[in-house]
Amino acid sequence: MTQAMPVAVFEIKQYMVIFRQLEVRDFSGVEAKIRGIVRCTGIKPDTHDEFRLDVYFLTLDSPVPNPVVELENNSGAIFFPISDMPAFIDVLRNEKPIYGHLRGDRPEWTSITTTNEPVGVGDEDE
Repeated sequence: MTQAMPVAVFEIKQYMVIFRQLEVRDFSGVEAKIRGIVRCTGIKPDTHDEFRLDVYFLTLDSPVPNPVVELENNSGAIFFPISDMPAFIDVLRNEKPIYGHLRGDRPEWTSITTTNEPVGVGDEDE
């Protein structure tokens, strides 16, 4: 019997941006101060299962929780400073395809990536 890989890669198809005045939420004993959330959802190509990766943007004085990976729930969470939110949204708006990587084997490597792109290639719509 083969054991399932503790990694899930899915193509992000949609995202939702949420701005908050301030939300304090506990993540395994760490009280994170949340100012923004980007919920990324998509489909794993080989199974067509739905996955979610929540990206939390924290106040500059917030403690930073460890990444959360719950492969049994097809979900995860990563944490960045609020100053990274505009660049993150820009990537979601302008790149395609984009993939979410839930890393149960190494949660700190949970990420969002693009594919390889040639140097100097900008928007082709311009």
